Amino acid sequence: MFTIEQAKHMAKQLRTSLSVRNHEIPHSAALELVAQQLGYKDWNTASALLAHDTSHPGVTFDKPIPILRMFDETKAREFYLDFLGFSVEFEHRFEPGMPLYLGISRNGLELHLSEHHGDASPGATLFVPMHGIEQFRDELLAKHYGYGRPQIVKQDWGQVLEVYDPFGNRIRFCQR
Repeated sequence: MFTIEQAKHMAKQLRTSLSVRNHEIPHSAALELVAQQLGYKDWNTASALLAHDTSHPGVTFDKPIPILRMFDETKAREFYLDFLGFSVEFEHRFEPGMPLYLGISRNGLELHLSEHHGDASPGATLFVPMHGIEQFRDELLAKHYGYGRPQIVKQDWGQVLEVYDPFGNRIRFCQR
């Protein structure tokens, strides 16, 4: 019998495999596909019925999802979706005209962007370990984004490609 942790790992492997073939799918879609392959109606059913891995009892953590402050939905979409190539996982507003809370992802990196005053402060810095940094730089440069031309800076320990969003947040993509 599979565990929920194994099913999540299968979904991650599926996304990675499809990504290599230029077929991007959201993590939620990969989870749904894995659930169906394991014989469940959907991911909610699978996650409720699959066993949990108890070989490492105690406190555990999943990967964190940083929340970044944004002030302008149009600028946020232009930067994160059009320029950096993220996909929208979900959007939430309590009602029309209220602040937006946006979940985005790209190849395993998940971010939340929030217009809500108390969620985050502008000027945050994220350190994002990655692979394929030169390919990523070339992809970004080819887009001719009007507010930045990211370059790789070589360090003793690896390479850094730094970008700034329109709200003062800095993302340091790093490869060892």
